[in-house]
Amino acid sequence: MDILLLLGGLVLILLGANGLTDGAASTAKRFKIPSIVIGLTIVAFGTSAPELTVSVSSALKGSSDIAIGNVVGSNIFNTLMIVGCTALFAPIVITRNTLRKEIPLCILASIVLLVCANDVLLDKAPENILSTTDGLILLCFFIIFLGYTFAIAFNGNNESSGEEEISILPVWKSVLFMVGGLAGLILGGQWFVEGATGIARSLGVSESIIGLTLVAGGTSLPELATSIVAALKKNPEIAIGNVIGSNLFNIFFVLGCSASIVPMRMGDITNFDLLALVASGILLWVFGLFFAKRTITRIEGSVMILCYVAYTVALIFAS
Repeated sequence: MDILLLLGGLVLILLGANGLTDGAASTAKRFKIPSIVIGLTIVAFGTSAPELTVSVSSALKGSSDIAIGNVVGSNIFNTLMIVGCTALFAPIVITRNTLRKEIPLCILASIVLLVCANDVLLDKAPENILSTTDGLILLCFFIIFLGYTFAIAFNGNNESSGEEEISILPVWKSVLFMVGGLAGLILGGQWFVEGATGIARSLGVSESIIGLTLVAGGTSLPELATSIVAALKKNPEIAIGNVIGSNLFNIFFVLGCSASIVPMRMGDITNFDLLALVASGILLWVFGLFFAKRTITRIEGSVMILCYVAYTVALIFAS
């Protein structure tokens, strides 16, 4: 049964990603909204829905290891594996605005989480907890991020490449594709996580490892599918914007909501994981800034994938 859930979830995720990308790109062109804004908001929120569902439900059930590990692991997976795999299919061109503002904001989000999660080191507390106050602070950052994103839309001065490749669909079809795509992504993500978690627990794997690897990878499959499809359709802004937007949503909104509802103990999620999260964002920024003229090439994508494999191997051996 777990294997059927896992495979069925994967099919729904792939179908949903294709529909969501077509609908979102068409909407962006129809209303003259920069594609990067669509990637940072509608697509990012939709593909982050599995993380939100899993983290909030896990927090309410007292499984904070899965809730926090899901977000931290998903963001590492997004930055290294998704950008890396997408670059293997088609090199990703990063706009100057994304390189100067969005990626540094993503790194800042990781640093904010690192600070909030270090109560023992910074405050001499008995244990590390994401408190209700921490959750509200993260939600405040989320509101600032939304304000910045909509400012991009209203200014309308963002760079845009490949926009001529987008076909405008009828309004009803765009809405149908986006709603249907979101539904497929959310349901598919839930099925995949249930199947993967069931298999992992039958093998006796700890909740922190489940959260950082299987659950994180499962809930990040929508981002992976959406980014690869967007890149293949010559719309790299949605591909990179989806990853960055999802990472910001995951930290500021998903963890913000979860911690605001129920304070969460960090448990087995350590500074090694949080520093790996910060380092992955810095690696993406360095590759975009210093090599190949703001393009993530296939070679750089391969390096990012190898970094994720190395992190996963270190995580398994550390456990």
